[in-house]
Amino acid sequence: MTVPSPRAEDLDFRDRARIFADLEAETFDLIVIGAGITGAGLARAASARGASVALIEAADLAGGTSSRSSKMIHGGLRYLAQGDVALVKEASTERQILRRIAPHLARFTPFLLPTRSPAGMAKFRAAMWAFEKLGKVPPNERHEVWNAKDLAAREPVAAKEGTNGAVLYFEFLTDDARLTLANARSAAADGTKIITYAPVTKIELKDGRAIGVHCESTLDGESLGAFVRGRVIVNAAGPWVDAIRALEMADEKPRLSLTKGIHLVIPHEKLPLTRTVLMSAADKRPVFAVPRGDVTYLGTTDTFYPELKAWPEIDSEDVDYLLQAATLSFCSDPLETRDIVSSWTGVRPLVAQAGKKPSEISRRDEVWTGPGGILSIAGGKLTAYRKMVERVADSVFEILGKNSREAASEDAPLAGGDVAPTVIDDAAKAGKRPIDRLADLYGSEAPDVKADGGDVAAEVRQAVHREGALRLEDYWMRRGARAFFDPDAGIAALPPASIEMARLLGWNEAKRQAELDACHHRHEENNALFLQARKKEEEL
Repeated sequence: MTVPSPRAEDLDFRDRARIFADLEAETFDLIVIGAGITGAGLARAASARGASVALIEAADLAGGTSSRSSKMIHGGLRYLAQGDVALVKEASTERQILRRIAPHLARFTPFLLPTRSPAGMAKFRAAMWAFEKLGKVPPNERHEVWNAKDLAAREPVAAKEGTNGAVLYFEFLTDDARLTLANARSAAADGTKIITYAPVTKIELKDGRAIGVHCESTLDGESLGAFVRGRVIVNAAGPWVDAIRALEMADEKPRLSLTKGIHLVIPHEKLPLTRTVLMSAADKRPVFAVPRGDVTYLGTTDTFYPELKAWPEIDSEDVDYLLQAATLSFCSDPLETRDIVSSWTGVRPLVAQAGKKPSEISRRDEVWTGPGGILSIAGGKLTAYRKMVERVADSVFEILGKNSREAASEDAPLAGGDVAPTVIDDAAKAGKRPIDRLADLYGSEAPDVKADGGDVAAEVRQAVHREGALRLEDYWMRRGARAFFDPDAGIAALPPASIEMARLLGWNEAKRQAELDACHHRHEENNALFLQARKKEEEL
C-alpha cells in the first residue's frame, strides 16, 4: 500500500468541516449548483480562465444523469437526418477535442449498422459521406461497406436472415461518470472549491438579486452547512433545474421535459458481439448493443417521465422493448428477463417542446436568466458539453465585467488524460482492442494504481485520496463502474471495498455494514424485475 503524493487536482473530501468553512470564508466570482458534466465542465472552464469558483453538489459527482447515459460520444450522425448541420459540425469537432484531452475517456470504437435492402444501404452510405465531409474525418477513420458474406464471417451474431450487408463506422465510447470526475479534478487544480452531499436549501436575495446560497450536509452524523456567497450563480442541476429555479422564485413555471432512458446489462456470452451494433426497435427508433469486457449492454429507451426521482424504476415494458429489439436484430437465442445481470436508468433534462414525442425534442441547450439573476442551463448533449459550458462561461465573465485569461481548454489534458489516443488499425476495426481495466479507468494515473497493488483496495484508495469518494456507492457505481460492468454487478467487490473505505474514512463496523446494506438495497431495487425472474426459474 502506498499513499500518493498530493497533487493540485486531488479531491480528498474527508475533512468536511474545513471544506464548509473554506466555502463560507470567501466570496466567489461564480457558484455552480450541480456537479454533473455541465456543472463540472463549467467549473473547469471558468476557473481555467481565472474566476474563483465554488461547485456545490447535492449528492456525489455525476450522481444523476451524468453517470447514466449510453456512454457514447456521438459524432452527430442522427442530427444529420434532422437537418441540423450546425449541431453535426459541433459534435464532430468536439469529439476530436475530447480525443486529445482525455483519450482514455474517448476511445474510438467500431459501430456496425446491418442493412436489409440495397436502398437502405445506399441511403446510409450517402449520410455517411456527408457526415464525414462535415466532420473532416480522416481517410483511415471513414466508413467501410460489408456485403452479406462479410457480415456473416466478421460479426456472425448480427447476420440475421434478411440482412444484405452492413456499414462499419466509428464513434467514441466513454465513461461518463469519470469524464465528469476528470473535469471536476481539473477545475480543482485551477482553484475550484468543491463540496458534495450538500444540497442547496435556500437562495439568499438582496434587493431582489441572488447573492449566495445555503447548503447543508446530508451525510449521516454531520450537522455541517455553509452560506456561500457569489457574484454570479449558475444553476446546472440537471433534472433538478426547475427545483432550484423554484428556490429563486416560488412561482417560476417549469421549463423542463424529463424523459427516461434505461440500459440493460447481460453476460457477453449471451450476446457475443465484438463491435457495437445499431439495432432498430419495433417503433423504428435506433438502439444499441454495446460489448464491454465480460458484458454487453443494450440501450436506450426514451419515454416521458413526469416524476423527479433519483432512481427511476424500470418497467417490464422498458425491458421488453429492448429485448425485443435484440430478438429482431440478432441470430442468437432470444434474450430473457432472467438473463439480465444489471441495469441503469436516468432522466434527461430536456427543454420542453409542446406536442413533440420524447425522441423528437431537441437536445440543444438553453440558458435562462431568473428574476434573481441566476443563470439556469438545461438540455444539451454529453458530446458537446465543453462547447456548451464555454458559452455559459462567456456570459459569466460578461456579467462579472472582467476579462478572462487565455485558457487552452481545447488542448490542456483533463486529469488522467496524458496518454496517447486509440489508433484506428485492423485490430480496432475488428473490435479486438485488449481490455485494460486500469488504463481505461485511470489513463495516465493507471501506473500509480497498479503500483499500489492494482486490486479493489488500490482502486478504493485512489477513489478516496484523489477522487472525492465518501460512500461505498461512490466507488461501486461511479469511480470503479463495477455495479454496471462486472459480470456479477460488482457484488463480490463490495466487501473488500467496504473494508478499505472503512479504514480510510474512519467507519466503525456498524457504519461499514450500513454502507454495504445500502449498496445491496440499491442493487435489489434497481434490478427487482430481473432478480425476481431468476428466483422464479430457480424455484421451478
